[in-house]
Amino acid sequence: MDAEAMKQLGAALAIGLGAIGPGIGIGLIGSKAMEAMGRNPEAAGTVQTNMILSIAFAESIAIFALVIALLLKFV
Repeated sequence: MDAEAMKQLGAALAIGLGAIGPGIGIGLIGSKAMEAMGRNPEAAGTVQTNMILSIAFAESIAIFALVIALLLKFV
């Protein structure tokens, strides 16, 4: 394999594996937030605010993986 093929493979692995964790995390966050709102509807506003903040943090990890993949691909 030449260097260009290895760069492409590295970029693909970086974004592929880097998106698995945040994807699972966002699913779990949403699931548990819906469960919490179902059990205690009065706290839905607080739970929803914390859920959105947690989703943003999890998504930032996927953005880091995307940046690394783009660096590997184009640099």
